[in-house]
Amino acid sequence: MREEHWLYGLRVRILNTRPEIDSGQVLTRLAQALDLIAVYAPRRLRRMQHDLTGIVVRRFPCRGAFFPEERECLVELTFTVNPQHSLAEIAASIVHEATHARIVAWCGTLHQQHRAREERLCRRAELEFGLAIPNGAAVVERARVALQMADQDVAPVVDWAEATRRVQSADIRYR
Repeated sequence: MREEHWLYGLRVRILNTRPEIDSGQVLTRLAQALDLIAVYAPRRLRRMQHDLTGIVVRRFPCRGAFFPEERECLVELTFTVNPQHSLAEIAASIVHEATHARIVAWCGTLHQQHRAREERLCRRAELEFGLAIPNGAAVVERARVALQMADQDVAPVVDWAEATRRVQSADIRYR
Protein backbone atom coordinates (compact mmCIF):
# COMPACT_ATOMS: atom_id res chain seq x y z
CA MET A 1 0.00 0.00 0.00
CA ARG A 2 1.32 3.43 -0.95
CA GLU A 3 0.22 6.61 0.75
CA GLU A 4 1.35 10.20 0.68
CA HIS A 5 0.91 12.74 3.46
CA TRP A 6 2.43 16.04 4.56
CA LEU A 7 3.93 16.68 7.99
CA TYR A 8 5.70 19.93 8.90
CA GLY A 9 5.95 20.85 5.23
CA LEU A 10 7.67 17.56 4.38
CA ARG A 11 6.15 15.04 2.00
CA VAL A 12 5.81 11.67 3.72
CA ARG A 13 5.51 8.58 1.56
CA ILE A 14 4.51 5.35 3.26
CA LEU A 15 5.21 2.20 1.25
CA ASN A 16 3.62 -0.44 3.45
CA THR A 17 4.31 -3.97 2.22
CA ARG A 18 3.31 -5.58 5.52
CA PRO A 19 -0.48 -6.06 5.76
CA GLU A 20 -0.34 -6.55 9.54
CA ILE A 21 1.11 -3.04 9.99
CA ASP A 22 -1.41 -0.22 10.27
CA SER A 23 -0.26 2.69 8.12
CA GLY A 24 -2.25 5.02 10.37
CA GLN A 25 -0.08 3.93 13.30
CA VAL A 26 3.03 4.53 11.19
CA LEU A 27 1.89 8.05 10.39
CA THR A 28 0.92 8.76 14.01
CA ARG A 29 4.27 7.66 15.44
CA LEU A 30 6.18 9.51 12.72
CA ALA A 31 4.19 12.68 13.43
CA GLN A 32 4.86 12.32 17.17
CA ALA A 33 8.59 11.87 16.50
CA LEU A 34 8.58 15.02 14.34
CA ASP A 35 6.69 16.80 17.13
CA LEU A 36 9.64 16.04 19.45
CA ILE A 37 12.03 17.58 16.93
CA ALA A 38 9.76 20.62 16.49
CA VAL A 39 9.61 21.24 20.25
CA TYR A 40 13.16 20.38 21.34
CA ALA A 41 15.18 21.07 18.19
CA PRO A 42 13.21 23.58 16.08
CA ARG A 43 16.35 24.75 14.31
CA ARG A 44 17.02 21.21 13.13
CA LEU A 45 13.45 20.96 11.86
CA ARG A 46 13.90 24.16 9.83
CA ARG A 47 17.11 22.76 8.34
CA MET A 48 15.32 19.50 7.52
CA GLN A 49 12.61 21.41 5.72
CA HIS A 50 15.32 23.00 3.58
CA ASP A 51 17.65 20.02 3.08
CA LEU A 52 15.08 17.25 2.55
CA THR A 53 12.40 16.83 -0.08
CA GLY A 54 10.62 14.41 2.20
CA ILE A 55 10.53 11.27 4.28
CA VAL A 56 9.86 7.78 3.02
CA VAL A 57 8.79 4.96 5.32
CA ARG A 58 9.35 1.44 3.97
CA ARG A 59 11.06 -1.86 4.67
CA PHE A 60 14.83 -1.49 4.60
CA PRO A 61 17.89 -3.26 6.03
CA CYS A 62 18.52 -0.57 8.69
CA ARG A 63 16.44 1.81 10.78
CA GLY A 64 17.26 4.92 8.79
CA ALA A 65 19.00 6.13 5.65
CA PHE A 66 19.49 9.22 3.55
CA PHE A 67 19.15 9.04 -0.22
CA PRO A 68 21.11 11.99 -1.64
CA GLU A 69 19.76 11.70 -5.18
CA GLU A 70 16.17 12.11 -3.98
CA ARG A 71 17.13 14.13 -0.87
CA GLU A 72 14.84 11.85 1.12
CA CYS A 73 15.19 10.55 4.64
CA LEU A 74 14.13 6.94 5.11
CA VAL A 75 12.65 5.65 8.34
CA GLU A 76 12.27 1.89 8.36
CA LEU A 77 8.66 0.65 8.48
CA THR A 78 8.91 -1.97 11.25
CA PHE A 79 11.20 0.24 13.35
CA THR A 80 8.60 3.02 13.22
CA VAL A 81 5.80 0.91 14.68
CA ASN A 82 7.81 -1.32 17.00
CA PRO A 83 6.74 -0.40 20.56
CA GLN A 84 10.17 -1.47 21.83
CA HIS A 85 11.54 1.67 20.13
CA SER A 86 10.58 4.99 21.63
CA LEU A 87 9.47 8.10 19.81
CA ALA A 88 12.78 9.61 20.91
CA GLU A 89 14.65 6.87 19.04
CA ILE A 90 12.60 7.44 15.88
CA ALA A 91 13.17 11.19 16.14
CA ALA A 92 16.90 10.68 16.72
CA SER A 93 17.10 8.52 13.62
CA ILE A 94 15.49 11.32 11.62
CA VAL A 95 17.90 13.86 13.15
CA HIS A 96 20.80 11.55 12.21
CA GLU A 97 19.69 11.18 8.58
CA ALA A 98 18.87 14.89 8.29
CA THR A 99 22.45 15.59 9.38
CA HIS A 100 23.63 13.51 6.43
CA ALA A 101 21.37 15.68 4.27
CA ARG A 102 22.91 18.86 5.71
CA ILE A 103 26.42 17.56 5.01
CA VAL A 104 25.50 16.67 1.43
CA ALA A 105 23.89 20.09 0.95
CA TRP A 106 27.10 21.79 2.07
CA CYS A 107 29.84 19.44 0.85
CA GLY A 108 28.30 17.01 -1.61
CA THR A 109 28.58 13.27 -1.15
CA LEU A 110 31.79 12.48 0.71
CA HIS A 111 34.30 9.83 -0.32
CA GLN A 112 34.41 6.60 1.71
CA GLN A 113 37.58 7.75 3.52
CA HIS A 114 35.51 10.53 5.17
CA ARG A 115 32.50 8.35 6.08
CA ALA A 116 33.57 7.74 9.68
CA ARG A 117 33.93 11.47 10.29
CA GLU A 118 30.52 12.10 8.71
CA GLU A 119 28.95 9.32 10.76
CA ARG A 120 30.39 10.77 13.96
CA LEU A 121 28.91 14.18 13.11
CA CYS A 122 25.53 12.47 12.76
CA ARG A 123 25.98 10.64 16.07
CA ARG A 124 26.90 13.93 17.77
CA ALA A 125 23.65 15.39 16.44
CA GLU A 126 21.81 12.41 17.94
CA LEU A 127 23.63 12.89 21.24
CA GLU A 128 22.78 16.59 21.37
CA PHE A 129 19.16 15.80 20.58
CA GLY A 130 19.00 12.99 23.15
CA LEU A 131 20.34 15.30 25.84
CA ALA A 132 17.73 17.94 24.98
CA ILE A 133 14.63 15.75 25.20
CA PRO A 134 12.85 14.07 28.09
CA ASN A 135 13.38 10.31 28.16
CA GLY A 136 16.35 10.55 25.82
CA ALA A 137 18.58 8.10 27.73
CA ALA A 138 18.45 5.35 25.07
CA VAL A 139 19.36 7.88 22.37
CA VAL A 140 22.24 9.24 24.43
CA GLU A 141 23.59 5.77 25.23
CA ARG A 142 23.44 4.59 21.61
CA ALA A 143 25.16 7.74 20.36
CA ARG A 144 27.89 7.60 23.01
CA VAL A 145 28.64 3.95 22.22
CA ALA A 146 28.85 4.70 18.49
CA LEU A 147 31.13 7.68 19.07
CA GLN A 148 33.64 5.38 20.78
CA MET A 149 33.76 2.88 17.90
CA ALA A 150 36.67 2.45 15.53
CA ASP A 151 36.25 4.02 12.09
CA GLN A 152 35.46 0.71 10.36
CA ASP A 153 32.76 -0.04 12.94
CA VAL A 154 31.12 3.38 13.07
CA ALA A 155 30.97 3.51 9.25
CA PRO A 156 31.10 -0.07 8.00
CA VAL A 157 31.02 -0.98 4.34
CA VAL A 158 27.63 -2.62 3.82
CA ASP A 159 26.73 -5.22 1.23
CA TRP A 160 23.29 -3.79 0.48
CA ALA A 161 22.32 -6.68 -1.79
CA GLU A 162 22.91 -9.16 1.04
CA ALA A 163 21.19 -6.91 3.57
CA THR A 164 18.15 -6.58 1.30
CA ARG A 165 18.06 -10.35 0.78
CA ARG A 166 17.97 -10.83 4.55
CA VAL A 167 15.06 -8.41 4.95
CA GLN A 168 13.15 -10.20 2.19
CA SER A 169 13.89 -13.55 3.80
CA ALA A 170 12.66 -12.27 7.19
CA ASP A 171 9.45 -11.01 5.59
CA ILE A 172 8.86 -14.37 3.91
CA ARG A 173 9.43 -16.19 7.23
CA TYR A 174 7.05 -13.78 8.97
CA ARG A 175 4.25 -14.57 6.53
